[in-house]
Amino acid sequence: MIIEIGHYALVLALATAVILSIVPVIGARRRDQAMMDVAPLGSIVLFALVTLSFGVLTYAHVVSDFSVKNVWENSHSLVPLIYKYSGVWGNHEGSMMLWLLILALFSAMVALFGRNLPDTLRANVLSVQAWISVAFILFILLTSNPFTRLDPAPAEGRDLNPVLQDIGLAIHPPLLYLGYVGFSVCFSFAVAALMEGRIDAAWARWVRPWTLAAWTFLTLGIAMGSYWAYYELGWGGWWFWDPVENASFMPWLAGTALLHSALVMEKREALKIWTVLLAILTFSLSLMGTFLVRSGVLTSVHAFASDPSRGVFILCILMIFIGGALSLFAFRAPLLSAGGLFAPVSREGALVLNNLILTVACGTVLTGTLYPLLLETLTGDKISVGPPFFNMTFGLLMIPLLLVVPFGPLLAWKRGDLLGVLQRLYVVAGLAFAAAVIFFYIEHGGPVLSVLGLAAGLFLIFGAIADLWYRAGIGKVAANVAWRRLSGLPRSAFGTALAHAGLGITVLGIVAVSTFATEHVLELKPGETTDAGGYTLHFDGMQPANGPNYKEDRGHFSIRRGGVEVADVWSAKRVYVAQQMPTTEAGIVTFGLSQLYVSLGDPTNDGGIVVRIWWKPFILCIWGGALVMSLGGFVSLSDRRLRVGAPRRKAKAVAAMEPAE
Repeated sequence: MIIEIGHYALVLALATAVILSIVPVIGARRRDQAMMDVAPLGSIVLFALVTLSFGVLTYAHVVSDFSVKNVWENSHSLVPLIYKYSGVWGNHEGSMMLWLLILALFSAMVALFGRNLPDTLRANVLSVQAWISVAFILFILLTSNPFTRLDPAPAEGRDLNPVLQDIGLAIHPPLLYLGYVGFSVCFSFAVAALMEGRIDAAWARWVRPWTLAAWTFLTLGIAMGSYWAYYELGWGGWWFWDPVENASFMPWLAGTALLHSALVMEKREALKIWTVLLAILTFSLSLMGTFLVRSGVLTSVHAFASDPSRGVFILCILMIFIGGALSLFAFRAPLLSAGGLFAPVSREGALVLNNLILTVACGTVLTGTLYPLLLETLTGDKISVGPPFFNMTFGLLMIPLLLVVPFGPLLAWKRGDLLGVLQRLYVVAGLAFAAAVIFFYIEHGGPVLSVLGLAAGLFLIFGAIADLWYRAGIGKVAANVAWRRLSGLPRSAFGTALAHAGLGITVLGIVAVSTFATEHVLELKPGETTDAGGYTLHFDGMQPANGPNYKEDRGHFSIRRGGVEVADVWSAKRVYVAQQMPTTEAGIVTFGLSQLYVSLGDPTNDGGIVVRIWWKPFILCIWGGALVMSLGGFVSLSDRRLRVGAPRRKAKAVAAMEPAE
């Protein structure tokens, strides 16, 4: 009976979303306050119904109710409790429920925290959110119902995919979806503003917190997914340019551009057309990622094995929302005023250059991701676009971006002094280059060009510090005055500095790992040793072990430096009982920011085993930098100006929509 309640709540949610998608729009058109008031109340009711439905599905997984097909296919009575929870979204149907839950959550948050929005704008935004909800509730009910019953009920489940039985997969999808789906609010604001015909600096100020929140969670989600793939799949890499990885990376690139574009629009009322277009495209890329994962067109460890008919349904959703939004944009954009003017050398100019590079890079990734699929569809030929293409094209585009980022915060709005900024940053550049040379020397050399990559990462870090340094006047005014200036800076200034420094830390980690990492593939027998990264690994032998729902053979390695044992590590070959599926559990030891990574291969006939050993210097900088970037996002969100938002516009305010000259 409880399962049927969950299904019924989802049907009621559909009815609520249909009402919510129609009534407030009509009310906004007629300026009918009662009809517009349906929007916030309806959004909260919709969230409550979806939460109830999701909670019932979670309950079914936790109690191992195998009469529910979704539970039977993706759970097992012996699975640890945490993986029963994560198993809810570790499959197609459950992940769509999570997608819908977060969509409803954001709608409810707009309803609760958007009280300072004009009533017509809030009604239209929540209605657009409801349009998206209707589409995905229909998709779930018609093609992906998670509440389907089995009669008779099986005695045991098939088990959750073993590679998903990991704490990383309990965290990664919710974070990723908070980013993916969070951009729906930006999309709804863009469509609502185009419908209403009013786009100005206040609109940008309302949009920016939602953009920042979605960007921050997406950053965390991508970083968590990268780290999970690194340690769980046993391949030793942190990014493969897999199409599904790209599907999450493209909204991040577009969202980064949107974040900077909204800042220019808020400060200078410039880039209106560009900001609205980016808001539409960013969520469109999120929808495209949903299509790629669930359409059956990809074979990937990240992709759900789905019926192609589901892909057709999502493709229709894509065409309706993306096509409809872009058509509305094409109709309304010529009527938008150009906005404020600025010199090429200015903070606006630097942000525009930043956006151009990011969008071109996003287009490059999109081309490399979709071209093989389109070619196979049209000609039947199969080709692979892999890391060499992406590393070359994307890497070259990032070089000018990394050089420009420290300049932006130091340039003045409207018209900047490039020579003055150069005079401020030449010391920073010199320090970065000197530190890179020292780093290169300590790591015993490598490709000489790596010094430039290291210097670029350090330039970003030192440049972020220099921004705060100069704004506080350190070295030019008394210490107490400098401290007052520094502590009086808005939190968004610290958030920006953290985000830019985090990018530099990530660049530093990428260059260090790409340049100085070592890999050894060899056969080891018990008692034998090998060297890696200045450490000696002693293979002590193999031991069998049992887990709650798996059996494994574990290899133990003692790690010595200078003859003294400093650590030990276990690496395993594991077989999950229910599916008889083997996995590799890598052994990882962390030394500072570097890691020693041990992965077991196949046993040999003479009693040995093939072992792959990587030394990964400063690899934790890659994910540590992402954490620092996300921290910057949260610090900026804590800024009162972003939390409170723009005040209500006065009735006599002039609409920003006016005929173009």
